[in-house]
Amino acid sequence: MRSLSQTYPVSTSCAVLGLPRSSYYHQAKPRDEQGLREAIVEIARRRPTYGSRRVAVALQRSSSGARAGRHSVRRLMREMGLAIKPKRGRGSGTDSRHSLGRYPNLIKGIQPERPNQVWVADITYVRVGSEFVYLAVIMDVFTRSVRGWHISWTAGQSLTLAALRKALEHHPAPEFHHSDQGSQYAAKAYIKLLRGRGTQISMAAPGKPKENGYAERLIRTTKEEEVYLSDYQNMAEAREQLGYFIEVVYNQQRPHSALDYLTLAEFEGEWLLRNSLKLPEILCPII
Repeated sequence: MRSLSQTYPVSTSCAVLGLPRSSYYHQAKPRDEQGLREAIVEIARRRPTYGSRRVAVALQRSSSGARAGRHSVRRLMREMGLAIKPKRGRGSGTDSRHSLGRYPNLIKGIQPERPNQVWVADITYVRVGSEFVYLAVIMDVFTRSVRGWHISWTAGQSLTLAALRKALEHHPAPEFHHSDQGSQYAAKAYIKLLRGRGTQISMAAPGKPKENGYAERLIRTTKEEEVYLSDYQNMAEAREQLGYFIEVVYNQQRPHSALDYLTLAEFEGEWLLRNSLKLPEILCPII
């Protein structure tokens, strides 16, 4: 079978196809992916639990100049063996076996429309050396921003109170505070502090952790992207590294899928600007 160029002049074929004559002689060069690979490896080194979607977003935000769509990133990550499955750990550190007050789930069906409308709270274990310490976190559901956190050797009410006080130090009290039925959140001092600020108390039903799903996901992210990747030797090291992850990486640098891949600081800042409000201090001090 004769080729098109053997039947018709090249100029005629290009004119019919609406192409410049030079395109017939153009030889496509293989794409140099080395720079892209290096940029992906660097992101994966810093954020080992990122999937292809987050890596692609991180590339767009980086100064490396490397850019690629999610499918290309996923292919390269598979070729380089960068698909890592995070390990699982222990669950919540709260104790719901107590005789303190119980509260209904008041946020069921509520879709927060502004910052500080709904805060959620939870506790988890963190390994330090051969022991476990406890981390309490409070998150604003609308912005996904961590409002307060505290780490302690014990899981009593002093742990959750410290996290709550940090949150209230820099942010207006929420309309609703939601948690599980743990004694740390039902403690009289904790409830008194919230009620004194006009906050309504909400709790997930016993045995239904999904009703505190936002806080559970925050704990999971903290575990997968920081705790499981670290080897804390002492409390000072755990406090410093967790503080950096929560306040800098999570609150300011990490793109969030639920926020159209804006960082939490960007999302809250844009919302406050649109609504002509003064931007409050987002970070909590490392204590």
